[in-house]
Amino acid sequence: MADDQFKQPMNTGAREWDAKTYDEVSDPQFEWGTEVLERLELSGDETVVDAGAGSGRVTEQLLERLPEGRVIAVDGSEAMIEKAKERLGGRAEYLVSDLVELELPEPVDMVFSTATFHWIGDHDRLFRQIRRVLRPGGRLIAQCGGKGNVAAHGEAIRAVAADPAYAPHLSQARPWNFASPEETEPRLDAAGFTGIRCWLQPKPVQPSRPLEFISTVTLGPILDQLPEEKRQPFAEAVLAEHEEPFVLDYVRLNIEADAAQD
Repeated sequence: MADDQFKQPMNTGAREWDAKTYDEVSDPQFEWGTEVLERLELSGDETVVDAGAGSGRVTEQLLERLPEGRVIAVDGSEAMIEKAKERLGGRAEYLVSDLVELELPEPVDMVFSTATFHWIGDHDRLFRQIRRVLRPGGRLIAQCGGKGNVAAHGEAIRAVAADPAYAPHLSQARPWNFASPEETEPRLDAAGFTGIRCWLQPKPVQPSRPLEFISTVTLGPILDQLPEEKRQPFAEAVLAEHEEPFVLDYVRLNIEADAAQD
């Protein structure tokens, strides 16, 4: 596989996830999500979209902040939404949708998102669609992978992907879109947002179950392209490329913005 293959944006289409394993190993994403929740200024009666709700762990914490409000849990994965339903039952509303195609019957007060936007290749389209579902003055509060995120892991993936045992199967571009604040702020402005604030935050992680973690959380779109018998060997080879102890150099992009008044 050519080195530049993972330098192109991925398709925006949603994909399926191993929701059960993700729910078990995603403690870092849960912890970051609860940190972002602490920044929300809520009265408790708002309607909030959890954009990329996953298995509903963070959504459950969001619901506690909205005793008189509504939460619409949106995810592109049916398996993730089913897992969220198991956890939350009738406390939330649910929608399976790619975020760049998100349509709602009426505007909402806030779009909240963690650990999701970096899976979407077209951030211009993403922010335009989020602006469409927000009421004027509504807020976007989000965090995702940012510039420099898991850089060493990306190098390890490229090294293993070049192996002739795997290269013929791997035709999709890299699965992540790690944007910088300098790239993100003008995109938000062009999409109709004001009060824009974006910044990066290092968040290194040492997973307790490294192989399961990378197989589920980081390598999913790549493993999907491989024959079943090559998936675990690929993940093991990526893990072997890393020094011990295995640490992922996560960098989070924080996003805060207000939907412009019409």
